[in-house]
Amino acid sequence: MRKLYEYWQMGFTLASQYQQLLAWEDARQARIARERAEANAAEQTRAMLAANPSGQLGRSQLDDEQALKSAGLL
Repeated sequence: MRKLYEYWQMGFTLASQYQQLLAWEDARQARIARERAEANAAEQTRAMLAANPSGQLGRSQLDDEQALKSAGLL
């Protein structure tokens, strides 16, 4: 009976070590995904500021005739 318990305990230990390895791999992949998301957000912010350097995006829209006329462009 004791040998059976030792085998069960060894199997349980191996299973929990395997689960720990899976958790570490998931954490590594989550760190990579977070770094990519932060880089994409920073690039999107740079692109938005390059498109509108004043930083006032507000309610702008493309081909707004009234805004173009008031700016003297039409």
